[in-house]
Amino acid sequence: MTEPRTLFAKLWDAHVVCEAADGRALLFIDRHLIHDGSFHSFNRLREKGLPVANPGLCLATPDHYAPTTSRSADTVDDPAIRRVLNEFDINVNEFAVPVLALADPRQGIVHVIGPEQGFTLPGTTLVCGDSHTSTHGALGALAFGIGASEVAHVLATQCTWQKRPQTMCIRIDGLLPPGVYAKDLALTIIATIGTAGAVGCVVEYSGSTVSALSIEERCTLCNMTIEAGARAGLIAPDETTFAYLRNKPLAPKQELWHRAVEYWRTLKTDDDAHFDRTVSVQANSLQPMVTWGTSPEQAIPLSGRVPHPGEATSDEEANGMLHAMQYMGLVAGQPIATVDIDQVFIGSCANSRLEDLRVAAEVIQGIGGKVKLPTLVSPGSTQVKLKAEAEGIADIFIAAGVQWHESGCSMCVGMNGDRMGPGKRCISTSNRNFAGRQGRDSRTHLVSPATAAATAMLGHLAAPPAAKGAG
Repeated sequence: MTEPRTLFAKLWDAHVVCEAADGRALLFIDRHLIHDGSFHSFNRLREKGLPVANPGLCLATPDHYAPTTSRSADTVDDPAIRRVLNEFDINVNEFAVPVLALADPRQGIVHVIGPEQGFTLPGTTLVCGDSHTSTHGALGALAFGIGASEVAHVLATQCTWQKRPQTMCIRIDGLLPPGVYAKDLALTIIATIGTAGAVGCVVEYSGSTVSALSIEERCTLCNMTIEAGARAGLIAPDETTFAYLRNKPLAPKQELWHRAVEYWRTLKTDDDAHFDRTVSVQANSLQPMVTWGTSPEQAIPLSGRVPHPGEATSDEEANGMLHAMQYMGLVAGQPIATVDIDQVFIGSCANSRLEDLRVAAEVIQGIGGKVKLPTLVSPGSTQVKLKAEAEGIADIFIAAGVQWHESGCSMCVGMNGDRMGPGKRCISTSNRNFAGRQGRDSRTHLVSPATAAATAMLGHLAAPPAAKGAG
């Protein structure tokens, strides 16, 4: 009999081509997502005179630099951004990489369009030159971000050298309370274990709470896994996964579908399999969360106060807290709900899917009236945008005075020009609150879409009314 194995071990072992003397393994990569920031990698191929090894296993789309006020690079004022977008078109055409171009109705953020199109499948290895590739683990794929040189290597060989990670199980049980969503769950976990709590690990999420999550909510949870220092996040595929993928454009069809599902059902951790570390979380007592500092681990309930450095467990942590408070313009003991807010952003690969927009619209409609803060919504894909418009979600946003934009990474990272001014404070559904992330000297507080919508409507940081939806 074979030794019990984790889901990660099954996926890793199935993709090892060979192993090096230094312990690294050469992994075959089933899926490669490419965005408009990958131009350095194509330049390396040109320098070496190499083709893309298997274009059919790639899928490209512009997202980081994509304008959200139009669908044409020609409308972009910044020549540097316009150059990147034009170079992206040149690269994918020259190397015959399948592309969902800016004007394509399937375009979107790579980590939204992968699952949406059925390009992301259980049991596959998937990489992208972006750290939040961990998102795709929500469907049972071993997915992780790689650097520019690794992107070039995968393009040229369809393989990548990797050191085998350790494993961590985060088991979550119980019902999420009303007004608490997957984003709140993710921020709670990161605040508990820290941004280094899962370093060197692939995290597998399990438990009754996880089983009850939709695929969109699972994407949020796996997306944020990287913020705990993990290499990847994983959730075993189940009936929810299969129902989501059925009839997706790039998913298997007919007999291949039945054979695929039969295999996917085997992709789960065996009883008594060993994890290097296990963490347990009870969902019943969770509250809506918000970050107060410049790291995702610096998060507290909306009802809480900015912590005092004296509560830190080390001098290094205390100094980090002091630096964060100074940058964010906060003082220890200050109720976080009293912080003045300048802007609200709903979008990013963490929280821009259709369910995210549904719950935000539900909160806005429930409160009624106009937004009291400038609010920008950028859907995660053009498909999400079109469906939101067909359902009337966009009408709710627009009637409330929300800026309804095209799809792209937008204000999550500001590469396309959607930025905040110095010293401005934004309530954001994105995944990182690093200093200057949304513009030079900008201040970012991470929340769920429901909290973002409530804040926009009430004009101050506010917990959402009880509502059902994605997080």
